[in-house]
Amino acid sequence: MTQTEDRRRILVYLAFAFGIAWATSLVVYLTGGLRDSPVVIPAANVSLALLLVAGPVMWAPALAHLLTRLVTREGWSDTYLRPHLRKEWPNWAAAWTAPAVLIIAGLAVYFLLFPRYYDADLTVLRDMLEAAPVDPGEVNVWALAAAQVFQALLIAPLVNGLATFGEEFGWRGYLQPKLFGLGWGPRRTMVVMGVIWGVWHWPVIMMGHNYGLDYPGAPFLGPIAMVWFSLFAGTLLGWLTYRARSVWPAVIGHAAINGMANLGVIFLQGDPNPLLGPVPVGLVGGVGFTLVGLLLLLIAGLWERENGGQGSGPPEQGGS
Repeated sequence: MTQTEDRRRILVYLAFAFGIAWATSLVVYLTGGLRDSPVVIPAANVSLALLLVAGPVMWAPALAHLLTRLVTREGWSDTYLRPHLRKEWPNWAAAWTAPAVLIIAGLAVYFLLFPRYYDADLTVLRDMLEAAPVDPGEVNVWALAAAQVFQALLIAPLVNGLATFGEEFGWRGYLQPKLFGLGWGPRRTMVVMGVIWGVWHWPVIMMGHNYGLDYPGAPFLGPIAMVWFSLFAGTLLGWLTYRARSVWPAVIGHAAINGMANLGVIFLQGDPNPLLGPVPVGLVGGVGFTLVGLLLLLIAGLWERENGGQGSGPPEQGGS
């Protein structure tokens, strides 16, 4: 396969990934956006926006992967769906646990820098208990907080995996190997991947996803902050994919991030700037991802494999 063919397929893929997601986002915007979207399943309070974002938007990269292969007649020999679990289990374990560690580290840094937003009484949880059919006095809120963290750590990578597969099968399972195939090397590939992934989120970010619409500079600074987070979190997910020769660690890692992202809310009081945190998409809340991503971008040796190969070319194929 020539680099000219790869470049053409990259362009076709991006046209599908952005076209499907952004066209669907336009429908969301025209029908009330994320805040005022009509409820289509009253019994479950499910809005049209939720269905469209969780469906066509999040699955646009995977659909783009499939459509690009069909349109360009590329074949199906290198889809990165083989798990390689027996040999690459450390990468799976890292994908499962590292997001929680980095998110908790980011929370610690955030509340150290902004202690006025830290609520030691966990009022958010206490309010939830008061609305539940239990006696709040019989429940230890700190034990409940710990249980939620433990539950998210164990279950979130599985529960959220279906949704995050829609993104990762496209970004890390198709686009990343194609960019490596151009001979760019890991640093340039990861920077381009991160920017593309962040920009792809822009329509829903502009409608209030992740940061809301009440922060200073809204709605234009949120998309920039999203690119920052996507660059460094995406580098971690890309590295896990490269090392494991499989898309599944990225699926798990992305799902773990989504499952733990709102952990900081239960410790929160006041009205902080969401561009800073405490959620990991904030510049301070996401400092753990930033540091790890920087290490991966700056230290080329971290991309070496057991066979001595380094990430200057396409990863070995993980065909299915």
